[in-house]
Amino acid sequence: MSASTLPGVPTGLFIGGQWEDAHATYDVENPATGRVLASVADGTAGDARRAMDAAVDAQTSWAQTAPRERSEILRRAYELVVERTDEFARVMTLEMGKPFAEARGEVAYGAEFLRWFSEEAVRISGDTTTTGDGRNRIIVSRVPVGPCVLVTPWNFPLAMGTRKIGPAVAAGCTMVFKPAHQTPLTALLLTEILSEAGLPDGVLNTVTGMDASAIVTEWMESGHARKVSFTGSTNVGKILLKQAAENVMRSSMELGGNAPFIVCADADIDKAVDGAMIAKLRNMGEACTAANRFYVHRTVAQEFTTKLADRMAALTVGDGLADGTAIGPLVDAAGLDKVESLVRDAVSKGARVVTGGERVGERGYFYRPTVLTDVPTDAQMASTEIFGPVAPIYVVDDDDAAITAANDTEAGLVAYLYTQDIDRAWRLSDRIEAGMVGVNTGLVSNPAAPFGGIKESGLGREGGRVGIEEFLEYKYLAIPKG
Repeated sequence: MSASTLPGVPTGLFIGGQWEDAHATYDVENPATGRVLASVADGTAGDARRAMDAAVDAQTSWAQTAPRERSEILRRAYELVVERTDEFARVMTLEMGKPFAEARGEVAYGAEFLRWFSEEAVRISGDTTTTGDGRNRIIVSRVPVGPCVLVTPWNFPLAMGTRKIGPAVAAGCTMVFKPAHQTPLTALLLTEILSEAGLPDGVLNTVTGMDASAIVTEWMESGHARKVSFTGSTNVGKILLKQAAENVMRSSMELGGNAPFIVCADADIDKAVDGAMIAKLRNMGEACTAANRFYVHRTVAQEFTTKLADRMAALTVGDGLADGTAIGPLVDAAGLDKVESLVRDAVSKGARVVTGGERVGERGYFYRPTVLTDVPTDAQMASTEIFGPVAPIYVVDDDDAAITAANDTEAGLVAYLYTQDIDRAWRLSDRIEAGMVGVNTGLVSNPAAPFGGIKESGLGREGGRVGIEEFLEYKYLAIPKG
């Protein structure tokens, strides 16, 4: 395999149950230092074609495996991931920057999808009834949709993989898997774990590479893929939906967010600040669920702003493996440049920096946690997903103004709402245009809940009891009654 400074972590392609070297490699960088971690296989469209062939060849036999067998494979994978928590966490911290403690939290979260869907594998149900005229029996069963294209982002490199692979395995689907080029090592380690857990050859085929378009387009246009599950930007999601339409493929899209965080006049401000710290700073703000726009009632705006700024200013920024680090680096130079540009634009238009507002250090991609007030609505960050540790605060005078502003976006993934009035919570939640609403909590993600958005934030749901539905088709038998 290709060279790596991480012994034991695979760096090749995984096709048909075999690890392979590619004709070329690319370097994976540690965003905290800028140094190369590993040289990883740079797959091509030809490699992608072979991966799809392997998935197609394995589909029939895999679909016929007993649900309990699929369940036990996922359960063993869950146990292996948990057993190797620190290894997974270290790899994640090194390749994408999140603090080690937070990475360990992602391992627990990501592993839970394997356990959750191990339990769902044996609960795939059908139905039987009789036609209205009494002539036929209707028998409805659920069958695997077929070979699936799975494409994951870099910000949660384990959890995004398990959230897609878990239900696909449980349903009896084979897969071709393209992880983000910035964070392939976690995905490759997960691939190895699933193989060790007993996943048959060809069921999961992983292709890493810099040219995601060439690899994924090969799969989308192959005529063999029956489903695509993608997490990433809305623009790329739209391209994949157009490609999926050409072959009438089932599609699950978890796309961009622009989450509002509403603090009502009656909110418990200390709890709201606690929630804001989670909703804004999880993964350094590099999350589609990150609070992006803070709409705070005028009567509590000063208190909320001061307390949030004090909390954010006290955070230690540094290498995620260092003791005490709360905020790691952004994933790459482009991400850092984007955050810096958005803050500069807001300040140029009248925003005031309460804390932060600057890069940290000369090496790595660090940005200081930032709170802005007096942010004008024409600032770019008012309509752009920030993907960094920046909290812009907008003052509102009533609930109607907060809801109108919150819904003024093409995104609709998640929203956060703080109030101590249960009637207000119900009323405003009903009016918020989002697939998920956190009421007095800054964390909505859970394997037992259906994760997904509305409007341009996506199609379909991942996790929960409905997560496996995305990988199953209905099959109906009509049998005449004797």
